Amino acid sequence: MSDEATKAPAKKPRTRAVKATKAAAKGTVTVRQVASAAGRYAYQGQTLKGLGLGKINRVRTLQDTPEVRGMIARVHHLIRVESGS
Repeated sequence: MSDEATKAPAKKPRTRAVKATKAAAKGTVTVRQVASAAGRYAYQGQTLKGLGLGKINRVRTLQDTPEVRGMIARVHHLIRVESGS
């Protein structure tokens, strides 16, 4: 027997399009900044910047992923989650 016949077929590599489709299927979450990052630890201001916020009353609609949820958890006292779909 040849080695070719006994090997399992190679897996198809995952592409960014597949990951983006799965992320889009998860829905969105809307966040509003309600407090300033002034006087806070630097990482909190950086997290707000990563969420696309930075000034009070800014609103962003983001994809609902574990990464975004983790960022929301780190600055939960500075933002309000308004809605999710």
